[in-house]
Amino acid sequence: MIDPRAVVHDKAELADDVKVGPFSIIGADVQIDSGTEIGPHVVIKGPTSIGKDNTIYQFASIGEDPQDKKYADEITHLKIGDRNIIREFCTMHRGTLQDQAVTSIGDDNLFMAYCHVAHDCEVGNHVIMANGASIAGHVHVGDHAILGGFTLVHQFTQIGEFSFSAMGSAITQDIPPYVMVGGRPTRPHGINSVGMERHGKSSEVIRQIRKAYKILYKNNLRLEDAIEEMEDMAGESNELSNMVSFLRNVTRGILR
Repeated sequence: MIDPRAVVHDKAELADDVKVGPFSIIGADVQIDSGTEIGPHVVIKGPTSIGKDNTIYQFASIGEDPQDKKYADEITHLKIGDRNIIREFCTMHRGTLQDQAVTSIGDDNLFMAYCHVAHDCEVGNHVIMANGASIAGHVHVGDHAILGGFTLVHQFTQIGEFSFSAMGSAITQDIPPYVMVGGRPTRPHGINSVGMERHGKSSEVIRQIRKAYKILYKNNLRLEDAIEEMEDMAGESNELSNMVSFLRNVTRGILR
């Protein structure tokens, strides 16, 4: 399963069925679980743990030191879940002690070619980052979010679940769940109804989210007043409750 031209450190731990292509380098303190396939010319540096059934394509750089001038060779980690697809030339860096010392990536994500996941980021599940999308340090990306090609996300920004950014978006503030953004400058452009429909959200849920969007963006309310009005209509709706919770915990204000 391991090509004889690959280099695997004695202190790396690979499941018996892990495949490693020619000229790949697997460093010390790297753990790779069963079913994962590493293509040729991949570099993985530890401490990094990679779960089951992932596919990492050629020329990816995984678990490298964070691009942070405060980093002083401390022991930090990268954790990758299961069934992720990581395409050519993607870069994913470990965390820093200025945060939780870990960069974490969930399950079933697609990272297209040339994507970058910086130090201390948290990426959820079923996320798609299209070609060249890059997230700076300490960014959190919610489940089912889609970042269009060459989207750039400012550090410490939160991207809500089921949100969507168009190609070339420059995101400098938090994006609430279910909201679509795009243009230059990047602005909100409605809700991701197609994404919600594809994942089984009912027409009633989508109607509620659309109403919440109007409260947030169309009624000229202060954020605090919009949150209170949305909270009054949330009831037993998990989606609206999630949206309200997100808005109460924004870190950089929301893109409006």
